[in-house]
Amino acid sequence: MGVPKRKMSKMKKRQRKAANRYEGVQVTYCTVCAKPAKPHCVCPSCGIYKGKQVVTVE
Repeated sequence: MGVPKRKMSKMKKRQRKAANRYEGVQVTYCTVCAKPAKPHCVCPSCGIYKGKQVVTVE
């Protein structure tokens, strides 16, 4: 039977368990057009980021 050679630190245990709790990227909504957009990215439908027009969308 395998026996651990050293005590596993709290951080190592928590890192291993954290992978099971990951739920993926949460959807946020644009403040201007209220359509779903990825966080910290330009809105694909209107081209606005942090209240400023960054990309022109046709």
